[in-house]
Amino acid sequence: MQATLEQALKLGLREEEFEKVTEILGRVPNFTEAAMYSVMWSEHCSYKNSITWLKTLPRDGAKLLVKAGEENAGLVDIGDGWGCVFKIESHNHPSAIEPFQGAATGVGGIHRDIFTMGARPIASLNSLRFGKVDNPKTRWLIKGVVKGIGHYGNCFGVPTVAGEVYYESCYQTNPLVNAMSVGVVRIGQTASATSYGEGNPVFIVGASTGKDGIGGASFASADISENSAESLPAVQVGDPFEEKKLLEACLEMIPTGALIGMQDMGAAGITCSTSEMSAKGEHGMIIHLDKVPTRQDNMKPWEMLLSESQERMLIVVIKGREAEVQQIFDKWDIHCVQIGEVTTDTNLKYYMNGELVADVPAESLVLGGGAPIYEREYREPAYLEQIRKFNPDTISVPADLKGVAYQLIQLPNIASKRWIYEQYDSMVGTGNTQTNEASDAAVIRVHGTEKGLAVTTDCNSRYVFADPYKGAMIAVCEAARNIVCSGGQPVAITNCLNFGNPYNPEVYYQFVHAIKGMGDACRKLDTPVTGGNVSFYNQSEDGPVYPTPTIGMVGVLDSLDQKMSLGFRHAGDIIYLVGTNTGDINCSEYLHHICSVTHSPAPHFDLEEEYNLQQTVSRLIGNRFVKSAHDISEGGLFACLLECSMANDFGFNISTDSEIRKDGTLFGEGQSRVVVSVNPDLQAIFEAELRDTPFTKIGYVNASKEINVDGENWGYISDWRKAYDSSLENALSAK
Repeated sequence: MQATLEQALKLGLREEEFEKVTEILGRVPNFTEAAMYSVMWSEHCSYKNSITWLKTLPRDGAKLLVKAGEENAGLVDIGDGWGCVFKIESHNHPSAIEPFQGAATGVGGIHRDIFTMGARPIASLNSLRFGKVDNPKTRWLIKGVVKGIGHYGNCFGVPTVAGEVYYESCYQTNPLVNAMSVGVVRIGQTASATSYGEGNPVFIVGASTGKDGIGGASFASADISENSAESLPAVQVGDPFEEKKLLEACLEMIPTGALIGMQDMGAAGITCSTSEMSAKGEHGMIIHLDKVPTRQDNMKPWEMLLSESQERMLIVVIKGREAEVQQIFDKWDIHCVQIGEVTTDTNLKYYMNGELVADVPAESLVLGGGAPIYEREYREPAYLEQIRKFNPDTISVPADLKGVAYQLIQLPNIASKRWIYEQYDSMVGTGNTQTNEASDAAVIRVHGTEKGLAVTTDCNSRYVFADPYKGAMIAVCEAARNIVCSGGQPVAITNCLNFGNPYNPEVYYQFVHAIKGMGDACRKLDTPVTGGNVSFYNQSEDGPVYPTPTIGMVGVLDSLDQKMSLGFRHAGDIIYLVGTNTGDINCSEYLHHICSVTHSPAPHFDLEEEYNLQQTVSRLIGNRFVKSAHDISEGGLFACLLECSMANDFGFNISTDSEIRKDGTLFGEGQSRVVVSVNPDLQAIFEAELRDTPFTKIGYVNASKEINVDGENWGYISDWRKAYDSSLENALSAK
């Protein structure tokens, strides 16, 4: 039966898109076909409102083994015959409705993207955004999301090694849950998401198909409203133990040589996997939906095609090797059922009990094929005028700086995240973490080599809100700075671009300028973009979230001996600030939350200055001229020094420059600055090595475990640690 325009609109297709489908097919689509196009042409799958700008990002590099978009995740050469596969994706909308399963299946889905390519996941990271902690709903969301991430990762056996979390009012209705996975693979032993060879059998492997997750891609392509709870069927249900078996079976199968191609069944399920594999291989498929293992009776064809049930893969194998593949999946007690075969006809033909229920060209469904591409209107947001009017001279320097510092380190965005990370097992699985000693990026070992990977996720979305172009550059550069401060060499990034509704010209302005800033920073630092995820429609009746282009970055340490920690190590070591201290209070946690200024420019940042700083710090660490290194970020210099001290229970004495405003010196968040500690015996050679890089000798490490600022005793580290460690935990336990 033909689909109607009214049905198409309810499915999420626009009128002109429904007309385009009719033109492609040469007839009006039936309901099943219209439903397929609605998910494949949704923003979540097609990137129809973003692909034009995504193509401007740098996507080539000497270490890239596949270009962005060619496979399920990025693949970079890390040397010694090894590759690193990594990607970050969002699961925002499902987590807003059902935080435990939304977050858990986000973790499961991103791990499948990694082992679909033949890599073994070795580390998980996340980037989270919530509303105000004093809101009961926020506390419910935090607890559910954290429990979901911990449950899936701990059961699946991949450690969660790093992450970030911020709390702002704009995320009250729309929390952001971005999950990143990192894996390793021998170069030449990867798998591809392709299909070819007439007559080659098509198998569905893994879990049974149910009604959970139907329409999830379309659900992720709409604003959140108070009616969104009715979309619970769009939230998937995960089983980490099933995924663990699926991982082992897939990695055992790949070396047999029986595999043609493999694709994760994520967004849009069977529809997406069959169409993307067929389009890439320039072949078609015949699929018999009645052969798909289901866990619910009487599922309709469109339900089976759109289901996003978790822990499933589509594989194409060489004809004649079926029994060999079947034996492996039987060993792991996993469904392995042939549901079709490859054809030379480039159409996808889906049958149910012998009846043809859908017949569509594979290419027409996918990104770069028939999916529409739009260029949206954009204009500068009106609020930027208010930001430009801010004058820091209107903010008086407080008399009680110690009191301000005490407030500052208890703010949710700065205080210890111990309550969260203690629920994640950082050592589960194969013991890839090199050490739990704190560093700016997590450092994980690559077994079988001397190498390490430094991994991080970063984005201060308030900076991006204040200046989308500069804020996105800062996000890239902070990620790279964290890797450099940990002893690594930045290699490449993946991104998760979280924005509001793209049809809002002011939101689209944020998106366009953030892409431009990201691209310029990546080109300067030679960290190309390997791929990622766009998440639009993070918007409710209250308005859009802050623009949040989360950066996931991977760096390489040629030897784990190169790792640098952030903690002070010896009493008497000299403390230096490397970089320029501008006293800038713009956009800082201090200005925003202590002074209650919501609109101010992004902090001081210069890309050339940042590049030179990273080159200098990398050289200092490589030559072993420093004992510790920690970049200055949220909370400014004081928060940075406190974290350096608490790591190994030392104190510090520092002096500030009387010509620079003291609150700016201690709490400002001007970029391109790193705190290092240096053995006094190396002072001369250290300072000579800095050459043209600005630096300031600001104090020394003490053994008395006290904090002294400009001759004033600010108390013991133990008291500051107690406040820093307990603040968030106390807030989350409030009734």
